Amino acid sequence: MSETGWPLIPREELPPPIPVERRPAQRGVPSEPGGRQLSMFSAETTEPSPADLAGLLAGPGRLGRMGGTARVSVRVDAAWRVHVLVTELAARGLSATWAPLQDDGVRGEHPEVTEEAIDTPEPEDPPRPIFEVRTAYSRRLNGLARAWPEASAQLFLSGPRMRLWVAAAGEPLPGGFALGLDPAKDPHGVAAALVRAGLAGRVSDDGSRWLITGRRRLRRLRELVGERPSSAPDEFWPGSVVA
Repeated sequence: MSETGWPLIPREELPPPIPVERRPAQRGVPSEPGGRQLSMFSAETTEPSPADLAGLLAGPGRLGRMGGTARVSVRVDAAWRVHVLVTELAARGLSATWAPLQDDGVRGEHPEVTEEAIDTPEPEDPPRPIFEVRTAYSRRLNGLARAWPEASAQLFLSGPRMRLWVAAAGEPLPGGFALGLDPAKDPHGVAAALVRAGLAGRVSDDGSRWLITGRRRLRRLRELVGERPSSAPDEFWPGSVVA
């Protein structure tokens, strides 16, 4: 029998905040040998915050609520995205877990390797793996949960928010870059926020991606998201695309 006053949700074990190195940048002075100036709202000049998870909700992320707390979950298609997101979430003081998803979308365990499985030839085009990354239920996300989805109409997509979005669902295109969307969500508020951030584009025909083209817009995206995380492949991070 539970004790009197025992919380409905177990108290989360929060990781210690990870110090974020910030590069000194002066107005009008290039911060890199190549002459690139850091944007005022880039991921390299703005402190990380739990509110940055609005960038995940602008894309394919989902919000959950329970017992006066909230969590954010997102499905990703590569292991490197899991590594980057877990690190970024820890830097915001949020515990996170991940698991592979089965074909039906259910979180599963790693399959057992059998002799039959070894003898079975692999298909020519194996399906891309799907993983789910989700935070623990936390009171730190209550502000975001109370404001969403109404906040999407006045959403401000800062560098740290765009960095999370790119880590979860960004991929290069020939001469451009794509940001994953949730086709079940109304994209109009997010589209307006992207335009305000200098990332004008269009929704793909199937509603699953925001397509960005043009040298100036791609440069703006690179400035916002900052340096490539060590776990991310070069070709998947903004800056490798040539318009």
